[in-house]
Amino acid sequence: MSTSLAHFLHLPFLVLILLPTISIAQNVTLGSSLTSGGIANSSWLSPSGGFAFGFRLTEDNSRFLLAIWFDKIPDKTVVWFADGDLQIPRGSKVELTTPDGKLILTDPQGKVLWTAGDQVTGTTYAAMLDNGNFVLARGRNSSDYLWESFMNPTDTILPTQFMNINRIDFKLSSRVNDTTYSKGKFRLRMHENGYFALYQVAFPSLTENDYEGYYNDSWSIGRNLNDSQFVFKESGDIYIATRNGSIQNLTWSPISPSSGLYYRATLDFDGVFTQYSYPKTSSGSIQSWAIERILPQNICLSVFSRFGSGVCGYSSYCDITANGRPTCLCPPGYELLDPNNRYGGCRPILILQGCQEKDTKNPEDLFEFKTLENVEWPLSDYDKLDSYNETECRRSCMNDCNCAVAVLLKGSCWKKRLPLPNGRLDTSVKRIALIKVRKDGGSQDTGPGKDRSTLVLILSLLLGSSVIFSFILLAAIFLVFFSMNKKLSKRNQNSSVLRSNLRSFTYQELEEATDGFKEELGRGAFGIVYKGFIEEMGSTNSVAVKKLDKVFQEGEKEFKSEVSAIGGTDHRNLVRLLGFCDEGQHRLLVYEFMSNNSLAYHLFGIAKPDWNQRVQIAFGISRGLMYLHEECNNQIIHCDIKPQNILLDDNFIARISDFGLAKLLMNNQTQTLTGIRGTRGYVAPEWFRNAPISAKVDVYSFGVMLLEIICCRKGVELDIGEEDKKIILTDWAYECFKQGKLQDLVDDEDVINNMVTFKRLVMIAIWCIQEEPSLRPSMKKVTQMLEGVVEVSVPPCPYQLSTYVGNNSKDD
Repeated sequence: MSTSLAHFLHLPFLVLILLPTISIAQNVTLGSSLTSGGIANSSWLSPSGGFAFGFRLTEDNSRFLLAIWFDKIPDKTVVWFADGDLQIPRGSKVELTTPDGKLILTDPQGKVLWTAGDQVTGTTYAAMLDNGNFVLARGRNSSDYLWESFMNPTDTILPTQFMNINRIDFKLSSRVNDTTYSKGKFRLRMHENGYFALYQVAFPSLTENDYEGYYNDSWSIGRNLNDSQFVFKESGDIYIATRNGSIQNLTWSPISPSSGLYYRATLDFDGVFTQYSYPKTSSGSIQSWAIERILPQNICLSVFSRFGSGVCGYSSYCDITANGRPTCLCPPGYELLDPNNRYGGCRPILILQGCQEKDTKNPEDLFEFKTLENVEWPLSDYDKLDSYNETECRRSCMNDCNCAVAVLLKGSCWKKRLPLPNGRLDTSVKRIALIKVRKDGGSQDTGPGKDRSTLVLILSLLLGSSVIFSFILLAAIFLVFFSMNKKLSKRNQNSSVLRSNLRSFTYQELEEATDGFKEELGRGAFGIVYKGFIEEMGSTNSVAVKKLDKVFQEGEKEFKSEVSAIGGTDHRNLVRLLGFCDEGQHRLLVYEFMSNNSLAYHLFGIAKPDWNQRVQIAFGISRGLMYLHEECNNQIIHCDIKPQNILLDDNFIARISDFGLAKLLMNNQTQTLTGIRGTRGYVAPEWFRNAPISAKVDVYSFGVMLLEIICCRKGVELDIGEEDKKIILTDWAYECFKQGKLQDLVDDEDVINNMVTFKRLVMIAIWCIQEEPSLRPSMKKVTQMLEGVVEVSVPPCPYQLSTYVGNNSKDD
């Protein structure tokens, strides 16, 4: 439904009409500056005082933003900001330099953090205009603007601002959440073919390949609209204008534009494009931004892509609220991955069904179904069974170890596996979702607390017979309680391991569990690992039993203290310790069994993980190491990070093994031929210098392994031939990075299509392998860089190649 505008003959003239008369700005002269945290000159105001440019503290008061905001309203809403990943500390300065007229942001040490237009020269002044546009200019006309915030938007567009199809890099990017200014997973732009589009990108990598739009102006697809523009009029109207003078309204509700309102349109963090209004004059009551209209009307049903998690995170589902905003919910038996992030996805509260015998022999005894009405995950089906009723659908899913959810719709049973993307509540179609969850087993408390309660109940019935008898019974109760508390106290003093819920095994039990240590799973620096089977609560569980052959022999207390620290860890990216044996000279550890072997097996084998799998594996390892270094009760340094010590579970999630075992080495192990712990090729340079060891040794090893993961090759390849520069991956990777030839590192088409992410990961790896430990980031910062929360700056040369390469020989 387009309307002809006969009196607008050309689109450029239309744009001129839309632009307001620019007030004579209070010019910012060359040499002017602002300082974050300063009292004077805290911002540069527009002539009317409606907008300000300067430094703003973030909501958590942790850092500053270089931003533009509405200055006349109480909440000072931000409408533009320089790179949201910037860490701008107090004392940073933004300056319009002289004589070249560049707008440069520097930290207190003078390091350049951001520049407005790298190629901008010849600026004579800057100005904050009354329409919210901050400009670098050399004259009074808009044609003389050398750089402007309107042409470099973040998540918000303002009246008189427009998007031109000729600027395909012009787009809005949502934020991660309301308080984080990093880029989120939603984008708005005018498509190259001339239509307006909302779409997702891969998160946190932020690549834009293969993600389908969730709102397109389909009326314009296929037409020659190369000169169309997305226009936001000063009155508040928003539409698409074409060269022939016609306009096309977006498919949202009309509004009544008003000159008495401030307007803004923001691509919110939840993916909804929202037009807001705010009264320019106060009415005396508390005011806030009002929602005028939204796109799309129901984002829960609009996002439908075979890639990504959808509006909400994996294994959750989206429901629309009364004001059109999405909210994310967990299905029964699931909980939020992050209690502080409702949009981050859900995870099972209890362990789901596996395909091992313990979970498949009598599944009805261990699992049950919870039901949800009208909820669907439409793109996670792996099987469809027609002409099935609910009973048959339940039975089929119950006896299928891959089935996590079954959805019954019109006589068809759709079986689904984790992770569950694109979850949504849709009341327009009647369906039943059957969620498979592990039973809690009811009340099985048979410990001392239950015995005491029963005892007190029985004795209370007998106390009324006689006063003397009552005194005797009370004395008996006192003696029983005293005895039981004494035993519990003694048991706790004997072993702190009990507090970690670890099971203590005898050597004979483990010998029988492994059939005489028959099936060897692998060998490492600490001993040999065998596969075993443990009977527990009527079921048989597969376990991995590690015989430690080099532990110190300084007594039971020290061994159990270290084992207790390992057993007290709890993280999805760590292999869980189930129990131990400490009998005579025998020291054994019992771990949960990982069915998908080690990362090395897959990474250096024939069937290599794809690019997305490798990136997620790297992220998981990073989070696990961050937990060991910074979130445990006692810091744990691994000292032997390598692909052989990264195991993969049923869902291909990376799980770090052998953590905490460095302290179990015998004392004389620190004086080996190499003088190091760990595996050559992954060890940090400080091992060779007998320097103090810190958690940074794990950071170094992670950096080497990160390069192996993303390049899909070993850190040291001696069979390459005469191409010596490729033998050691760390050297070659830095050389390729320095020369701008990162494509030489890989021949994987998926990586070639994701070179922006690949370059960022290479830069992170180079930071990790810095020879000087103080230059390496912590694992927390590494994780933040991987997840896109922290900017990755250009790393320096990691080491002097001539002095170090000779020591970093082939891995064990």
